[in-house]
Amino acid sequence: MVMNSEKIWYKAARTIVKAGQLPMPVNKTLIDLLKLIMTETQAEFIPIFRKPSLSIDQIRDKTPLDEESLNKILNELMNNGVVVGVPSKRTGKMVYRLLGPFPGLFEMQFMRGEIGEKQKKLAHLFDTVFKELSEGTQKNYENIVAQYKNFPPITRVVPVEEKIEEVPVDNILPHEEASKIVKKYDDIALVHCYCRHEKDLLQKSCKVTDERLNCFLLGKSAQFAIEHKFGDKISTKDAIKIINKASDEGLVHKAFHVHLKPELDEEAICNCCKCCCGIFSMFWEGITPYHCYTSYLAEVNDEDCIGCGTCVEKCPMEALKLEENIANVDENRCIGCGVCAHHCPERAMTLERTGNREVFVPPPKISD
Repeated sequence: MVMNSEKIWYKAARTIVKAGQLPMPVNKTLIDLLKLIMTETQAEFIPIFRKPSLSIDQIRDKTPLDEESLNKILNELMNNGVVVGVPSKRTGKMVYRLLGPFPGLFEMQFMRGEIGEKQKKLAHLFDTVFKELSEGTQKNYENIVAQYKNFPPITRVVPVEEKIEEVPVDNILPHEEASKIVKKYDDIALVHCYCRHEKDLLQKSCKVTDERLNCFLLGKSAQFAIEHKFGDKISTKDAIKIINKASDEGLVHKAFHVHLKPELDEEAICNCCKCCCGIFSMFWEGITPYHCYTSYLAEVNDEDCIGCGTCVEKCPMEALKLEENIANVDENRCIGCGVCAHHCPERAMTLERTGNREVFVPPPKISD
């Protein structure tokens, strides 16, 4: 039986949502978005991914397509940023992963920095998707926030590489630096910051930095990005220069791990601002909690703090406030990014190592 067009797109959208980490309704906005990204023939193929990741052998078993047609449609989906294909570490055979809407499709659509009409339409459609999600969360706030506690954190916050003086001796130099992460990998791909690029397309440009080429894919993800022209290979030395500039501009380093498990390899590093970052935005727009892994907590030396408010201004989580002209840290909101320590003119802020911990901050309730 031949499926009608409406059913094809609905099944494709439902499969893509199931492949992702973010629950969302399958509605007209999402389907219109998918129609800009792929053809109906490709959409009809998508439900083969009953599991988000399938080996090439598993895909062959599930489809009547001949080898040439199968390779063609998989390459099209990879070039469109719908599917990521990398060789298995264990077998060397290709494994294909269907991407969810966010994180996933969103990043891939803006990673090339393209500025055509298609990208502008995609930016507006994603913006509408997020507004609809905000309305959904706010209408059913308690239930939805409770559900999010069952989801793993999407990112691990990596502290700014703030060189802390040896005295006093209990100050700690963060040893989970972004520079050490990129040094682990032979392959690093430099890509456009997808979040800032989307905001540019919406004419809501970043208030923190003019830099756009400052996100990285690592290892196999970098190989994929380079092969399919989502990014360009970059040296470790140049990557570290970009990381240092991001620190000086007050951006937060975030590492994304394979399968969202911090014990597995990193596959990306982003340098994020409060005004553009998708994860920060989804928090501040009342869609999702801010949920991350971190290993540090900001600490104030009361004797050195002069109450200048620099840390309050820079903190992307608004975890700092002045009380009697002394900075005070809300430990439940602090994500240990180190932006405050890096920018404190009096060196009154340091980072205390806590060991791996989860931060879960419910999204704000937004009044009508």
